[in-house]
Amino acid sequence: MDTMRDRFISTASQLLDDDPRLAVVLAEISRDGFDRAARAHPDRVINVGIREQLLVGAGAGLALTGMRPLIHTFASFLVERPFEQVKLDFGHQGVSGVLVSAGGSYDWPAGGATHMAPGDVALIDTLDGWTVQVPGHPDEAEFLLRQAAAGEDKVYLRLSLQQNEHPRPIGGGTGFTPVREGGDGVVVAVGPMLDNVLAATEGRDVTVLYATTVRPFDAAGLRRAFGGRDTADVVIVEPYLAGTSTGAANDALAGLPHRVLGLGVGKAELRRYGQMDEHLAAHGLDPRGLRERISGFLDG
Repeated sequence: MDTMRDRFISTASQLLDDDPRLAVVLAEISRDGFDRAARAHPDRVINVGIREQLLVGAGAGLALTGMRPLIHTFASFLVERPFEQVKLDFGHQGVSGVLVSAGGSYDWPAGGATHMAPGDVALIDTLDGWTVQVPGHPDEAEFLLRQAAAGEDKVYLRLSLQQNEHPRPIGGGTGFTPVREGGDGVVVAVGPMLDNVLAATEGRDVTVLYATTVRPFDAAGLRRAFGGRDTADVVIVEPYLAGTSTGAANDALAGLPHRVLGLGVGKAELRRYGQMDEHLAAHGLDPRGLRERISGFLDG
């Protein structure tokens, strides 16, 4: 199976052939993958070098001319390092584009903290008007990329090496998809966390909702999952900073007595490189860790 990043490269290269409005802006990362596209469209595949502030600024400049930029690098260099440019060059100037990250929270642990970005979605969440999408499979990443490239919104598409074994139908890509139904609480699994959540909740009478779009948050879909119940217990499992969406869930359930548990990447830095699976386990995001924490919450 190819990775989400591989699928982004192949799909974006095809889209460049089909839509003269599109441009890809790079900062060295994935440059080799776009060699063919750069030869075919030298004016619309732009590599600014290791200059991430310029990466975002150049993308916003293209947007000001009416183009639709696809701006790509690792999440830590796309959101965290040039955050001022994301805020001002896109938000303040009122233009839109598609930020496509790679690297997730800890896809390359040997890169250390400079290449890890568990706080990226929480940071984007401080800005107005961004759609945030977190696919769990390369097929979903392709669908969401095509949708974003054809649109007019500001989109952050978060790609990672961690992925589910099978893609899920995501329809328009904006709402939560019921995967399993039960009466003992609701677990929202975001993107690549779905397989681990399903393994962790096997045999439990819980509803599992699958989310590939986390902003806007599907408040109606979460409320609908509780039907006419008088109380609500919610667990949100996200592949980035724990608690990023707990506020949105609390707002969605205002007026209904409820509890919300946010599971994700902890704030404490793990200083041993290890592998991605070891980081998942260390943050309690493997099936065993999730089962313990979900069961403790719902049974408590």
